[in-house]
Amino acid sequence: MQGHRNESHIAVDPLDPPVYHAPAPAGHRVLVSAVQVATVVAPYRIGQECAVATFDPRMSLFGAMLAGALLSSIAAGPQAKDVAAPEHRFALTGEPRSPKLFAAGIISGPASDASPAFTPDGSTVFFTRSNSSHHVILVSHKTGTTWSKPDVAPFSGVWRDLEPAMAPDGSYLIFSSNRPAGEGRIALDGAWGGKAYPASGGNLWRVNRQGGGWGKPVRLPDTINRTANVFSPSIAANGDLYFMQPDTAGSFHIFRATYRDGTYEAPVKVALGDANTQEVDPAVAPDESFIVYSSMHPQLHDKQRLHIAFRRGGGWSDPIDLGDVVNENGSNIEARLGADHRTLYFSTNTVPPALPAPTPEQTAYALQEMQLWANDNENIWYVPLEPWLDSHSDRK
Repeated sequence: MQGHRNESHIAVDPLDPPVYHAPAPAGHRVLVSAVQVATVVAPYRIGQECAVATFDPRMSLFGAMLAGALLSSIAAGPQAKDVAAPEHRFALTGEPRSPKLFAAGIISGPASDASPAFTPDGSTVFFTRSNSSHHVILVSHKTGTTWSKPDVAPFSGVWRDLEPAMAPDGSYLIFSSNRPAGEGRIALDGAWGGKAYPASGGNLWRVNRQGGGWGKPVRLPDTINRTANVFSPSIAANGDLYFMQPDTAGSFHIFRATYRDGTYEAPVKVALGDANTQEVDPAVAPDESFIVYSSMHPQLHDKQRLHIAFRRGGGWSDPIDLGDVVNENGSNIEARLGADHRTLYFSTNTVPPALPAPTPEQTAYALQEMQLWANDNENIWYVPLEPWLDSHSDRK
């Protein structure tokens, strides 16, 4: 699920401090600060409000020149066209805001970072940091507006632990791990799509909050862990558990296990998408009123795109693509909800674009960014869900 993003758009919020925004030209995002607004023409969006960039002292020359060049180029770009984005067919009552990078250099760093799980007060976050060899769950604490340097979570660091999910009341976490079911020392192997993934399997484990710390992880029952390929949990307020696992053809789908009288009932496949789609990484609202997830058509070798679906009786509405402001040609994976349950966090691998004939200062800054976070690995971004949630509420 790797890839690069590709869209031209600068997002600006005069109420927020300058941060990396998305999307940006040639699949990348830039740091901008704005004091005025103008209408420009950008690929896939015509007549959209976009910032006339004025540059904060904290910006680099790289970002400043890029933003200026972008505004000039997209205004005259011959490739501009008006494509009806999926969110317009849903008749959004507000314009989607562009995603922002989450805690650059601290939480979104040079490794791959994904799947943030926040405590109910939003002051602590658990997340996955990984490379091709290791997956570890880290924890960071927020003081004021600053996140602390992450530490290894007290229940992680030995096995391939990933994708933590916080219960809405903060009383426990569920995460995926390749740790053995018993007392052995042999990690779980994964297998899907006719391929074996040594030591890369996954079962779901629960760890309870105990006072100011955390207890010992306990493997969920075989009702949930029917195979060694169970990943990406999400927890509803009533204890219902959503997760993903592959079918016999190797395509992943989302399942829901009802939690009743202290036990899980048999998981049922969640009816999302169509017969040819793959659905991964569920992020369900505490009241199960909506779900955000990633979807693609494996046979078409297309890109993952983030979707939202709303509860409709005992099922779900047709999925709504979050549109090109959020989805580009990147990975768009690991959907999670913030502590307010109205902010979407997800991971993708976008990096700032190259400039033709950069100056030595621009090259130095690009190198600094590579060391900090911009190296084609997964980083965590966030975006408000209000346009979709409010539009759905208005339609009721």
